[in-house]
Amino acid sequence: MIPPAFEYTRPDSVDEAVRALADAGDEAKVLAGGQSLVPLLRLRLAFPELLVDVGRIPDLHGVREDGGTLVIGAMTTHHEVVRDPLVRRHAGLLAEATATVADPAVRHRGTLGGSLAHADPAGDLPAVALALDAELVVAGPAGRRTIAAREFFVDYLQSALAADELLLEVRIPKTDGWDFHYEKFHPVAQSWAVVGVAALVRRDNGRIVEARVGLTNMGATPLRATAAEEALAGADGPQAVARAAEVAAEGTRPAQDLSASPEYRQHLARVLTRRAVLAATGMR
Repeated sequence: MIPPAFEYTRPDSVDEAVRALADAGDEAKVLAGGQSLVPLLRLRLAFPELLVDVGRIPDLHGVREDGGTLVIGAMTTHHEVVRDPLVRRHAGLLAEATATVADPAVRHRGTLGGSLAHADPAGDLPAVALALDAELVVAGPAGRRTIAAREFFVDYLQSALAADELLLEVRIPKTDGWDFHYEKFHPVAQSWAVVGVAALVRRDNGRIVEARVGLTNMGATPLRATAAEEALAGADGPQAVARAAEVAAEGTRPAQDLSASPEYRQHLARVLTRRAVLAATGMR
């Protein structure tokens, strides 16, 4: 289908982009990589009067270190995230999960910030951001503010971003020394995950002392499997991990759709949590 008519602007700075968003109010949309927004436009599920293309703003690109934190510009593409040596060294879970997003064409255009701001619970990266305890830095007319990932995703396709705010960067505490794995079930290559699990595990003498488990497509927002995280503390073998994984779906409200029933998704959450933790730790 042909998208509805809209105005277009391509600012060269964050301040200029924020002014454009503030002037347009609720009638503007930010164009990052466009891999989520453009399909919505073509299906006429979005009707913005103005598109603000932030692709030329240099401050939104790249990866750098800030002490014990990685700082990733919102316009850094999935391809750049996967290949970046700092991400691979200090946030390996993000690199691994990003490598599973869609296909190479999408990964070369889609951006980390665009994926998070879209707030799709079926997207791979929101659950990963939760598991990594990421923070998102945004700018608006009142200045900059930092939002924890656990507070950023508020409902289906809704984030804590105000209409006149722009996502600038994602700050991720380094996870050196943590084991990690991203496991997802999708019926065909390049499709959305029916369920995904992002597992981060810290061990001491072979025993799990801390675990973080992010769940993809298990509710209206990405979720943390807090019951499983607590149950995994102290696990020292496959049987203990399997027992802990049995509570991975507690507190979830997955959707009913053509891909799966809520009951099947809860079953997958338990199975994939066990697989992800075992793969991360190498326990046999």
